[in-house]
Amino acid sequence: MTVPTGRRERKKAATRQKIADTALRLFLERGYDAVGIRDVAAEADVAVTTLFSHFASKEALVFEQDDDFEQRLTQAVTNRAPHEPHIPALCREIKAMVRHCTADGTAPIYRMIDESRALREYEESMRLRHADSLATALIADPDLSQSATACRTIARFVVDAFSLARETADPPAAVDEIFQMIEAAWKVT
Repeated sequence: MTVPTGRRERKKAATRQKIADTALRLFLERGYDAVGIRDVAAEADVAVTTLFSHFASKEALVFEQDDDFEQRLTQAVTNRAPHEPHIPALCREIKAMVRHCTADGTAPIYRMIDESRALREYEESMRLRHADSLATALIADPDLSQSATACRTIARFVVDAFSLARETADPPAAVDEIFQMIEAAWKVT
């Protein structure tokens, strides 16, 4: 996540984080469906309009690092070292994201997501958007000879690797296994 540098940006980031933390606490305490936007705004001591200036929807409150994750994926391609292969750079980033999302205390959050149709649908649309952004970054790379279709396919596999690994007993080992298959697919395109 980019650290805000100016006072105004730091205050906005702090307000955003306060809203997200408050929402997550309320959702876990009372249940996602039992908490409304007004409840979150009141508990965070902000106006509903302020909440919506930071988050487009109730679902976005649960996935508050959505934009950061998307940016990290594309930067794994665009900011990798010269001549560093794409797949190992993406594997490293997915491992870091999986570590973050499987840390202690995250299980109740994923149970809440699994129990809510709205959150599952939001997560799926988020994954598709992340895959589209990653594919765009891959397609734009002048060093690649793979087709746009191959880039879009690999991007989907990479984003799905995150979800699949997160659900296993040994996420790092799952990432390694999945990326062996991704690497093999990438080589034949």
